Amino acid sequence: MPELPEVETYIRALAPLLQGKRIAGAHVYWPRTIAAPDAGAFVNLIQGRGFVHFDRRGKYMLFGLDSGETLVVHLRMTGELRVQPADMRPDKHTHLLLDLESGERLHYRDQRKFGRVWLVDDVTQVLARLGPEPLSGDFAPSGLAQALSGRTAAIKALLLDQSIVAGVGNIYADEALFHARIDPRRTGGDLTADEVVCLWQGVREVLTKGIELRGSSLGSGPQNYTPPDGLPGEAQEFHQVFRRTGLPCPVCGVPVQRVVLAQRSTHFCPSCQR
Repeated sequence: MPELPEVETYIRALAPLLQGKRIAGAHVYWPRTIAAPDAGAFVNLIQGRGFVHFDRRGKYMLFGLDSGETLVVHLRMTGELRVQPADMRPDKHTHLLLDLESGERLHYRDQRKFGRVWLVDDVTQVLARLGPEPLSGDFAPSGLAQALSGRTAAIKALLLDQSIVAGVGNIYADEALFHARIDPRRTGGDLTADEVVCLWQGVREVLTKGIELRGSSLGSGPQNYTPPDGLPGEAQEFHQVFRRTGLPCPVCGVPVQRVVLAQRSTHFCPSCQR
């Protein structure tokens, strides 16, 4: 579930907890968690490495190590990272454990087992297909218009395509389209130049607000995101349409509708988003 605001919140929270700390050992309990290299090589290579810088690209967390390598983590649906005391034992959903020389342990848990971890010399091995960062200068209305030109897929599906814009997922795609007053079923190539600008603004504004509010924590199930400090995000309190099926649109009062696009639940106002 974590999208750009949730991942950004994660990396900001973990950075001060890991900065300058060295990895004393690694334990892989489910080898498929490690996408590259193989699990055995991963354990040998990461031992002794220290955390020196922290970044994010789309939905990927990037932990720069003093060796020049990067530990890349994608949480996918239910992954989570926590720095825990040394005496906290891993549970059945803990698939990777990093012992820190400072005495703590970094636990990677993932109930659905969709998340992946890479240790690479060159991050382009993992990130090459990603589109521009939506909050950077690389993401511009002209570039978005070019990416959508001639596309016949629904604009909601195109926003989920990480090669068009990195980091947008189901939550913030719905919210951005509502902000732009664009029906999610519209063909991407059918958007006017003005609508593309409105969508570009919508993407940036909902992501910025999502980061300010520390992401969206939805419900209490295994797919619920909670930042590393254990306190829930607050962005869900300000959602305009996402998961508000049947509730009145905050602008016009017409009930929010739900359809399925690109195999994802999609929420919109049939009056505001024509």
